[in-house]
Amino acid sequence: MNIKVSPMGPYQTNCYIVTTNGTDIIIDPGANAVSWVLKNITKPVAILNTHGHFDHVWSNQELKELLDIPLYTPKKDVFLLQSSSWAPNLPPSYPDVEVEGDCQFDLEGVQIRFRHFPGHSPGCSTIEIEDAMFSGDFIFKNSIGRVDFPYSNPQQMKDSLKKFADITYDKAVYPGHGEQTSIKQEQLNIPYWIKQIG
Repeated sequence: MNIKVSPMGPYQTNCYIVTTNGTDIIIDPGANAVSWVLKNITKPVAILNTHGHFDHVWSNQELKELLDIPLYTPKKDVFLLQSSSWAPNLPPSYPDVEVEGDCQFDLEGVQIRFRHFPGHSPGCSTIEIEDAMFSGDFIFKNSIGRVDFPYSNPQQMKDSLKKFADITYDKAVYPGHGEQTSIKQEQLNIPYWIKQIG
């Protein structure tokens, strides 16, 4: 498996291209992601969103139409794809698959696992592909997603952090912003963040 990453837009939101089994999977195409994605794909099969915030989904629809591939978005964040109080000019996007909760599916021979970790947003999820977890704005290196945004929920974030702490295996974690980390490394910080939320 090969992973390419490029920070996009004013918030430096990580867009990922995962290449495995001869296919390319695009994760969180933010602002200005289209040209970079087009230069770095050979056989694109899907676009996946970790959640619905504008800086992660800006180029969803343009890429979906250009490449004629399906868009997968956590169901509880689909409403965020059509409008944003932060970005009134957000290009609306329309998922082909609304991903419900925790689920696993096969995408052109590649196993995709969504884990639902609400708190930062109602549908906030991680996406696991082979030995990598793409954590969106749920978990960062030495940090977590904010819970003071519209539709955020501090109690749900605490519950999600406890659920994350119970994962028994380790994988590399590729967050929506910043540097790579790992499940085991960030599990060490969970008690601190739960206390910080209050």
